Amino acid sequence: MNVPRIAITLGEPAGVGPELVARVAQHPLAAELIAVGDGALLAARAVALNLPLTLTPFDARAVPTAHAPGMLKLLQVPLAVEAVPGRLDTRNAATTLAALDAAIDLARGGVVAAIVTPPLHKGVINDAGVKFSGHTERLAAQLGAPQPVMMLMAGRLRVALLTTHLPLRAVPDQITAGRLTAVLEVLQRELIARFGIARPRIAVLGLNPHAGEGGHLGREEIEIIAPTLATLRARGMDLRGPLPADTAFTPAALAECDVVLAMYHDQGLPVLKHAGFGRAVNLTLGLPIVRTSVDHGTALDLAGTGKADPSSLEEALATALALITR
Repeated sequence: MNVPRIAITLGEPAGVGPELVARVAQHPLAAELIAVGDGALLAARAVALNLPLTLTPFDARAVPTAHAPGMLKLLQVPLAVEAVPGRLDTRNAATTLAALDAAIDLARGGVVAAIVTPPLHKGVINDAGVKFSGHTERLAAQLGAPQPVMMLMAGRLRVALLTTHLPLRAVPDQITAGRLTAVLEVLQRELIARFGIARPRIAVLGLNPHAGEGGHLGREEIEIIAPTLATLRARGMDLRGPLPADTAFTPAALAECDVVLAMYHDQGLPVLKHAGFGRAVNLTLGLPIVRTSVDHGTALDLAGTGKADPSSLEEALATALALITR
């Protein structure tokens, strides 16, 4: 049986990512798991948690073997300075991104079939002088994906985003027929190919309260969203909307769709995280590989306390494995 390979980064070194990786390494997985980052950091977090962890240098030429509890293959990407739990340090920003880039290189070269990522801290990276808006955008740029789509899952609930990490005042200008068409095409294609949904039912939210109230609360629905959906319906896509966001997440409405497309980050994700925080998974669609992540941030206040919950990272790993073995 062929054993797939999954790269897992450590995330922000001062956050909970490294200790969560040490925790998930304690469970078997039907894939070879390759930690990409600073081995000393990972070992130190395992010791602090009193967890057994043996790190073995990763050799891409070796035959992949399924992950064994307490073991990890390591692709070493050293930090600039020692990381202190809970204390951000701009000196480690470049090396943290270098670890992500190393994982992307493994994917680009076909060495791994998936990348799983604990959270990064956008603020400290930007404070270090590196423009960084998130994993999604960096993965897409380096893997040559013209239209990445962020989608989170909590059980059967799936919420995708038309725009991702933007100031709210910048969102309306990004709602164009071209972007909406490209995102919906990616959603349609990926739900069919990766999730086996033969005819995806996609609910599309409006931008404004009450989906614009017939133009009285905004005209994006009338001028952009509705005409674009009509064009795509004529091509055979099953699209509902534009729908008012305040009623689209009722149980009856959700039963009629496979995914909800929100116009912006905080329109859709609060509902999803209320429904499944700690168990939800973040996916980047539109890439040539599988990428999953957690539903939470760096949790600096929990770093080093041993109280961080690994459930979302466990779900991210399980989802990545399921998608690459489908």
